[in-house]
Amino acid sequence: MPAATPPRRSAFAEGLDQVRTAATTEPGRLRLIGAVLALLIVAFGAVTAWQMTDRAAAADDVLHRSQPLSSGAADIYRSLADANTAASSGFLAGGQETAASRTRYESDIQTAAAKLVTAAAASEPGSPSEAAVAKLNKLLPEYKGLVERARVYNRQGYPVGGAYLRYANEKMQQEMLPAAEDLYKKENARLSSDYSDATPYPWAAIALGVLALAALAWAQLRHYRRTNRLLNHGLVAASAATVITLLWLVVGHSLARAGLDGSYDHGVRSLNVLHDARIASLKARGNENLSLVARGAETITVGDKTYDAYYYDFDKDMAALGKGLAQASALADDSAGSKPVQAAEGNMKVWKERHADARSDDENGDYQAALDKVIGAKGATGECFDSVDANLKTALAHEETEFRARATDGRDAMTGLPIGAAMLGVAAASGALFGIGRRLSEYR
Repeated sequence: MPAATPPRRSAFAEGLDQVRTAATTEPGRLRLIGAVLALLIVAFGAVTAWQMTDRAAAADDVLHRSQPLSSGAADIYRSLADANTAASSGFLAGGQETAASRTRYESDIQTAAAKLVTAAAASEPGSPSEAAVAKLNKLLPEYKGLVERARVYNRQGYPVGGAYLRYANEKMQQEMLPAAEDLYKKENARLSSDYSDATPYPWAAIALGVLALAALAWAQLRHYRRTNRLLNHGLVAASAATVITLLWLVVGHSLARAGLDGSYDHGVRSLNVLHDARIASLKARGNENLSLVARGAETITVGDKTYDAYYYDFDKDMAALGKGLAQASALADDSAGSKPVQAAEGNMKVWKERHADARSDDENGDYQAALDKVIGAKGATGECFDSVDANLKTALAHEETEFRARATDGRDAMTGLPIGAAMLGVAAASGALFGIGRRLSEYR
């Protein structure tokens, strides 16, 4: 009976045997050490380049994509709410609608349309953001048509104009603004995601850097014990390049993280609060106007009490405005940021006092006196609203500048790190191989 043929060994097993055989001699051990050192150093450089490329790209997205898109979504909401307010103000003026009121309405509509084009271009196909943008693009011309009908009937003195304006307001409040708010939330979520991608420490790269340094230190200690020579120039150069890369990685990313965290804490958070406060003021102004347009036709029952629906919503909006201004004041970290917020708080206080007088006249049947105190040329609540809006716009511009400065610092701290780490990794690996090669040459 013929002897059984032994199973063929795998290439891996044969290679492992060759490594074991080589490791029995000093030249073989040196070659193995050189290969391991080069592999560790190259892996360190490659992982550092990869992780920092991702973080730098995310930081750039924070600065140039997600935050501008988040602010753009807030501008869409603000423009729509302001257009609704301008439409109601113009309606209250009747045939004496001012050119400024009409221009403001048209400007807001154009701004919203332009921002929607930008948002559509940046939305991924099939995403919730794309759906929100598509919905707003469909509703915007419908809203404009209702407003124009309300204006036509109002100029002709037909009461049905008020019904059309209230219908336009319902479309804005119940469909358009919720869609704009949803878009704003989606863009804010994208911004938060980019921050999450940009700020985590590159632990894999750091761990490989420490491991490569430890391996280099062990190799140099072994070299000293076997040759009694203090330094191996190649290994020293490799260690220096690895230390530089590791320090650059840790310090550079720490500075980038500090800048990005600062841009969020002292920029994005304040911007979000200020956007919300500005929107609350716009909604309050719109409800204040519509309360006079409706003349008590819209009511709401809460518990066992019945309220004018627009006055009820006005009170809620003013409470939200006050809360937002208080938060913005607490977040402001310099006088340039706090002064306009404090000024807006003062404007809001006067607004509430004037509104109370106008509401009292309206409830007592003196409609014309109430109208004069809301849209009059002097001493009206409209002046207070305009001042609140202007001060919030100033505060937003300041916080936007703060955000951009800190986010730019964070992004710039990572400039050159990916390619620098890759180049230093190659240099360090070459140094290690050179150092081991010098030792091998002594055995020839």
